[in-house]
Amino acid sequence: MLQETSNLEFQSINRGYNSVFQPNRLSIGVVVPIENYAHGPVPTMQHHLQRVKLIEQLGFKALWIRDVPLNVPAFGDAGQTYDPFTYLGYLAGQTSDIALGVASIALPLHHPVHVAKSAATIDQLSSGRLILGIASGDRYEEYPAMGIDYEKRGELFREAFNYIRQAQESFPVYESNHYGHLTGNTDILPKPKGHQIPMLVTGHSRQSIEWNAQNADGWMYYPRNLYQQQETIAQWRGLIAENQAQGKPFMQPLYVVLQKDDDFQPQPIQLGFKVGVNYLIEYLHQVRSIGVNHVAINLRFNTLDMDYTLEYLAEKVLPHFHTTNQA
Repeated sequence: MLQETSNLEFQSINRGYNSVFQPNRLSIGVVVPIENYAHGPVPTMQHHLQRVKLIEQLGFKALWIRDVPLNVPAFGDAGQTYDPFTYLGYLAGQTSDIALGVASIALPLHHPVHVAKSAATIDQLSSGRLILGIASGDRYEEYPAMGIDYEKRGELFREAFNYIRQAQESFPVYESNHYGHLTGNTDILPKPKGHQIPMLVTGHSRQSIEWNAQNADGWMYYPRNLYQQQETIAQWRGLIAENQAQGKPFMQPLYVVLQKDDDFQPQPIQLGFKVGVNYLIEYLHQVRSIGVNHVAINLRFNTLDMDYTLEYLAEKVLPHFHTTNQA
């Protein structure tokens, strides 16, 4: 029997984090852009604001955008094309409750002062709705374009992470090998709405699972066989329980191509499946039972009318998975 491996409560960080991530519960979010762009890497971004407002109205808990600095044809996906922080600032002013997620900022490609300031700004403007996914980056072509050593991205990731954490203190002090020094004579404003920006590591980001368990506020990982995923979550949460009094959430993306036949048996695609809604509900119950706290649905390859798909998922799926709104 698949089952949750830890009952530790999660820490309270900000409104978005607290609403999306709750122990032994699963919430559902949606990846932006919310459109079909299966035949090329660049979306149209038509109706993007209307659909963001729609998913908030329908009760999805989070929207997720990505950090894609350059359109790399070999990667095959330009994301929402808009700068992530500029776009989230815009969406913060157009929404009121939905969590604003980034999956994920490639830390080595940004100076941590800019990340800390941008993230805290959006967290303030949205009344505490930002969830910051972070990654080491995996598109080689972006590194030489910015004069950054691709092979050092693991080290750069750790330094940037620690720099951002320190930047959330008043007049911080931190010495960095690559990003400069915080001497305590200057401050970085604004500060986050809560005591820190929630930062979730994506994949391994060239770090050990022990580093992740010790430092991150949660983990974004990719869909895997249920038993393999259960073992991964159990190992990670076991490391957390050894040294920490509070648990941490686990989330994953899922590509979904919804079928009109509710009983359509799943056909695998990369990182997801073509599926009828009944099996989708069953699958989501299964991942909740092994400790997944949030699933970010990606509808890039979905062939049904997009508004119909969102409304049908809200009607059929969301009632099975409730989390409470928390301050």
